[in-house]
Amino acid sequence: MSSPLQREDVARVARLARLTLTEAELDLFTSQLGQVLEHANDMSALNLDDVEPTAHPFGLINVFRRDVVRPSLDRDVLLSQAPDAESGRFAVPRILGEAP
Repeated sequence: MSSPLQREDVARVARLARLTLTEAELDLFTSQLGQVLEHANDMSALNLDDVEPTAHPFGLINVFRRDVVRPSLDRDVLLSQAPDAESGRFAVPRILGEAP
């Protein structure tokens, strides 16, 4: 089956998208995009009357873990290793690259 897409179509879309394509790229993309369109045409021929529309192929479930309080690193130890700390927090420059 010949491609429903013509080389001139790909060249026109490339121009509209402000893309500069070589002759080899035009040939390659015409073939590849033609195959995609043929596949879409095959899909449109399927009878999907009894198929429920879905937004995702798998059922979505909550994948978050439970929020449980547990021991963490000691704040004073961490702040003692920081280059600069102030009022129990890391001190950082207002603008990156400038010293505080």
